[in-house]
Amino acid sequence: MNIIRNIRTPIMHRAVEANGFVFVGGTIADDTSASMGEQTRNILGKIAGYLKEAGTDATRVVSASIFVTDLSKKKEMDAAWLEFFGNDLPARATVGVADLGGGALIEVVVTALKG
Repeated sequence: MNIIRNIRTPIMHRAVEANGFVFVGGTIADDTSASMGEQTRNILGKIAGYLKEAGTDATRVVSASIFVTDLSKKKEMDAAWLEFFGNDLPARATVGVADLGGGALIEVVVTALKG
């Protein structure tokens, strides 16, 4: 089995391909002072770029794990999520956490099938 690592950062690769899947590591917004909805939109845009670079796209996302610091803002996140995925919704878990660091309200991890 080949493992292909894409988009290196100092501590990880943004996307790793293995066994027909693309695993995208935890992604936060560039502007952590933005609202939950705007952070979600920014994150999903970044993930779309990572998936494209790995040869797939958002329609092939099968699973997502979402970490949020304020579950009372979940409706904002859900609205942005539905805008992005439309009818191609992946399986998903949303978990409340105490802190993501740096003011981030949300962090998203996804797994997609290789396109």
